[in-house]
Amino acid sequence: MTLSLFDLSAKRALVTGSSQGIGLALARGLAGAGASVILNGRNEDRLAAAADDLRKEGASVLQSAFDVTQSEAVTAAVDALEEEAGPIDILVNNAGMQFRTVLQDYPDDKWHDLMRTNIDSVFFVGRAVARHMIGRGQGKIINICSVQSELGRPGIAPYAATKGAVKMLTKGMCIDWAGHGIQVNAIGPGYFKTPLNKALVENPEFSAWLENRTPAGRWGDVKELAGAAVFLASDASSFINGHILYVDGGITSSL
Repeated sequence: MTLSLFDLSAKRALVTGSSQGIGLALARGLAGAGASVILNGRNEDRLAAAADDLRKEGASVLQSAFDVTQSEAVTAAVDALEEEAGPIDILVNNAGMQFRTVLQDYPDDKWHDLMRTNIDSVFFVGRAVARHMIGRGQGKIINICSVQSELGRPGIAPYAATKGAVKMLTKGMCIDWAGHGIQVNAIGPGYFKTPLNKALVENPEFSAWLENRTPAGRWGDVKELAGAAVFLASDASSFINGHILYVDGGITSSL
């Protein structure tokens, strides 16, 4: 009985930014729990390759290439998916980017790119999907925060600002939509080996610092995020709303 609470069979999940890295790992985890998954990104070739990989593992997969930073494109794509593929039961707002440099030299264009990709996309896709979920009286939205929703580091103040905003947008979505049967929670990953962190992974000095700083003493593997996603997407979390679940090896617990 308890295990059945985690069953996502007959559920459909849209995961943004899911052609690689954390997004693909989350899509793989949801598919492993029985969900049909819709992969999203802007690079159609990369999406197709990711979808093929998941299909070889037995997953039911669709792909939808649209720009999550463009409001009209998001609305059109979500409406089309609802019409042609069926209801989106689960949304994972994962699309994101990073740009590192000292704050006094941070370029305006990178600031605006970061805001559009990391904050606007969560609002645009969340709103478009929620409009359909509200009519059905149910739905699950999972936003991807970060340990930088709570902590800062040199060279990433704008990124930390976006992830702090996603944390509070998650809580705001919960407040506005919980009465419509929608649960909005977030996952806050620590440091994981992903394409976004490639430069850090390949930096021996940073890796040594991270391993000493993290109570678990290591980088995370993206596979370790799947359980949190399945939990928040499933009936096992039926009374959890507005919560940020940090999956970080303990880094937010230690000075």
